[in-house]
Amino acid sequence: MGYQPEVCNRLMEKDQLDGVITFLAVANHLSFTRAALVLNISSTAVSKAIQKFEQRYGVVLFQRTTRSVVLTEPGAVLFERLQPAAADIGDALAHLSSYQARPTGTLRLTMTRFAMTLLVEPFVPEFYRAYPDVTLELSINEGTVDLASGPYDAGIRLGETVEKDMVAVRLTPELRWSVVGSPAYFARAGRPQKPEELTLHEGVIYRFVTSGQRHRWEFNRRGHDFLVDMPGRIVVNERASLLSFARQGLGLAYVADLEVAGDLAEGRLESVLRDYILPTVGAHLYFPAGTQAQPKLRAFIDMAKRKGLAF
Repeated sequence: MGYQPEVCNRLMEKDQLDGVITFLAVANHLSFTRAALVLNISSTAVSKAIQKFEQRYGVVLFQRTTRSVVLTEPGAVLFERLQPAAADIGDALAHLSSYQARPTGTLRLTMTRFAMTLLVEPFVPEFYRAYPDVTLELSINEGTVDLASGPYDAGIRLGETVEKDMVAVRLTPELRWSVVGSPAYFARAGRPQKPEELTLHEGVIYRFVTSGQRHRWEFNRRGHDFLVDMPGRIVVNERASLLSFARQGLGLAYVADLEVAGDLAEGRLESVLRDYILPTVGAHLYFPAGTQAQPKLRAFIDMAKRKGLAF
């Protein structure tokens, strides 16, 4: 039948549900005393609730004697009609309670392409099979996302970008970084031996989505941090494109080793200057404190740990 607001409004305006539970208890047991025990109230309270219920509609629902309680004809008709509705309400509330125990509903996660490809995609098939009542909505967002103002349950970002009021679960160890280029690029332009030589090279530059700033490459020499404003005629705000252009020899790229592990192992890219770059905080799954109790998110976190993503 669907939601009928006019019916709901009518019930609320006249408080028509007041006394229904008491009526059903007495009608089920045909006893004010047993109804009081079931409802955990006094027999006097049950009697007063039934009297008020009868007075509201001007109908006697029970014939009472010192030895028995019997439904009148209107009482019997009302009981016959209310019983199925009461059963439906009970089933609906029981189903609502089940949300506390089993993962169900839609889990909405925001993440970068980096996190999607390397951290999430590998175990989504197993999660899909293990939790058939959970729908995953996975959104790629390269910029920072404020969970408090959006539709997402959780996000995955580098730990240093996660707001302090969020709960954060570490998914990777510290990230190691290096400058990479293709063998063809190094054959053409040579290999820089120190960061200062990068100004003589061409870079593929990442532009941060949230701030709009170009990435200034970060280095460290004997405990002193410094930046290099890398020249480059290709600027992108998406990591997959950054790596693709580097593989094609169009310039050097500043990347996490985790992003290019396959490329380095198979020789598509080669790394330089790694000794000049300090590790950074790894990727974290983050969410508001109240969200952690949701079984669907708890299941996602637990599987991430079982699959060896969380350290």
